[in-house]
Amino acid sequence: MSFCASPGKSGVLRLVVLTGLVLAATQLAGCYYMQAIRGHYEIMNKRQPISEIIADNNSPDELRDRLLIVQEARTFAVEQLMLADNDSYRSYADLGREYVVWNVFAAPEFSLEPKTWCFPVAGCVAYRGYFAEEAARKKADRLNAHGYDVAVGGASAYSTLGRFDDPVLNTMMRWSDVQLVATIFHELAHQKLYVKGDTAFNESFATAVADIGIMRWLEARNDHAQIAGFRSNRELRRSVMTLVDEAKVALDRLYASDLDVDEKRARKRALLEELSANGARLIENSGSGANNWLAAPLNNARLVSLGLYEGYQEAFERLYRDCQEELDCFYAESSRLANLDPATRSLSLGSVAD
Repeated sequence: MSFCASPGKSGVLRLVVLTGLVLAATQLAGCYYMQAIRGHYEIMNKRQPISEIIADNNSPDELRDRLLIVQEARTFAVEQLMLADNDSYRSYADLGREYVVWNVFAAPEFSLEPKTWCFPVAGCVAYRGYFAEEAARKKADRLNAHGYDVAVGGASAYSTLGRFDDPVLNTMMRWSDVQLVATIFHELAHQKLYVKGDTAFNESFATAVADIGIMRWLEARNDHAQIAGFRSNRELRRSVMTLVDEAKVALDRLYASDLDVDEKRARKRALLEELSANGARLIENSGSGANNWLAAPLNNARLVSLGLYEGYQEAFERLYRDCQEELDCFYAESSRLANLDPATRSLSLGSVAD
């Protein structure tokens, strides 16, 4: 049974979406594609050139200041990071809501392999995006009814992989300057290199480019305090992901066992509760004041969503170091990996990280 949904309320997680499907949406039937067309049209229709907002004396001072930073970061992305010199992120749109889209992640009850959905432009991805929270949660309920572990997350950023001139959104303005600039670098990295059907590669590459870009950005500004904070947060993120990776090994072993279903469920619950508690303890001891992004309740879908953005992070960082931190070499080596078949690419990234 199909349905069309109206805009909903806020989401629960901050995730970056790669929709990129609206180009072919008019060729396809169904409310899912219609909501994509409507949502994309709303974003494109509300754009205003950043230069005009800055020049307008009636613009709020705080907004003008943030957009000046966006302008500087956009120029830096072209001149120092070799990213696209186009009209993406040179406009601004206020959508009047907290998130631009809500993403649905799903995985079987006893597997860490994500459910995927395939789209004309983005290829097969491990999430499904909705411009209304209500629609996302209805989809999540249906997946849950079919036995899937499900997670729904609100996304503050939006990208069409360069097919359209994506704007900076009001949903991004609540972030710190570092988060805002990093997201712009991340999204532009998708325009630099994108492999259809390999979400983990795409997101890990873009996260690596964002990290490289932020370090260069802060160093160029001699912002030593922010550099120290960024490095500390990056180390905390890695430590948390180490906990996640260890839990995934234990869960994979459990799911492959011959235990009966009830026993598997009990042990799965215990492993996830332990992971959540360990994450809370690690973050509290760091003194960062960060929220515990492993807060209960955890499930396979939550773990899948975390792995997409960090899965090959160490491999790309190693690749960057092996290139003597030269971006042209780093991009060339990343492109070489992108051209491999999926299995070989995964093995190659694993060997780079070792």
